[in-house]
Amino acid sequence: MATDRPFQDHVVLVTGAGRGIGKRIALGFAHAGARLGLLARSKAELDLAHLEIEHAGGSSLRLRADVRDYEQVNAAVERLRAHFGDLHVVVCAAAIQGPIGPFVDVQPKHWEEAVQTNLFGVMNVCRAALPSMIAKRRGKIIVLGGGGAGTARPNFSAYAASKAAVVRFVETLGEELRHHNVQINCMAPGGTYTNMTDEILRAGERAGPKEIADAQQIRLTGGVSPERQIALALFLASETSNHISGKIIHVNDEWRKLAHSVVHPEIYTLRRVQKV
Repeated sequence: MATDRPFQDHVVLVTGAGRGIGKRIALGFAHAGARLGLLARSKAELDLAHLEIEHAGGSSLRLRADVRDYEQVNAAVERLRAHFGDLHVVVCAAAIQGPIGPFVDVQPKHWEEAVQTNLFGVMNVCRAALPSMIAKRRGKIIVLGGGGAGTARPNFSAYAASKAAVVRFVETLGEELRHHNVQINCMAPGGTYTNMTDEILRAGERAGPKEIADAQQIRLTGGVSPERQIALALFLASETSNHISGKIIHVNDEWRKLAHSVVHPEIYTLRRVQKV
């Protein structure tokens, strides 16, 4: 296998692949030789992502579906299998920011929409993908974390709560899948410029001064580069990380050291143990 295309002929499903970090990671896997299933709700965004991958010499299949709907997700996974073969890697990147502002001011239905997408969406994708991975005793699932997963995030209660729940879900599945040779991890991609950055800036004072300052800095600099995010995703999808599962790993962590070291059970978990 060519070292510059380590995922040659691997089948990779990426949700939220029409834009933002999901699209960037999909392009990264395509450059690494993978055959991509691109899942998103927007046909226009899927068409553009598909075109970029095809122009770069990659291969992809557009899967229009809403991650909140299990039947749609399951049908998309089956269609991908019929087209490319069994899944090797799943990247759950579909997410929405949800309502911005003090909790007492937000509409409950908007709060619920964020949890449905960010938490139930991940659950639906995992439920559709895991049976065949378990049967084949092979598979990798990468779930994107986000701001608020590990610490409080005022004015972003729905997003923070849903992302913290996702991390615990990943940690729990990591334990359940331990003896099936299927690994699942949560990847924290760091602050990077996406449409969510613009949403924060448009929210103004509802987001709070710290969030506005951080978003302005990210818009100015671009934040964490796509290359760093892709590098971590490729590592977590590779056999080199077979000994790592049920962890939340930040793009700024010294994760390259994990390639040849034993991972302590308490490291990189939602409730990190600190010595005082």
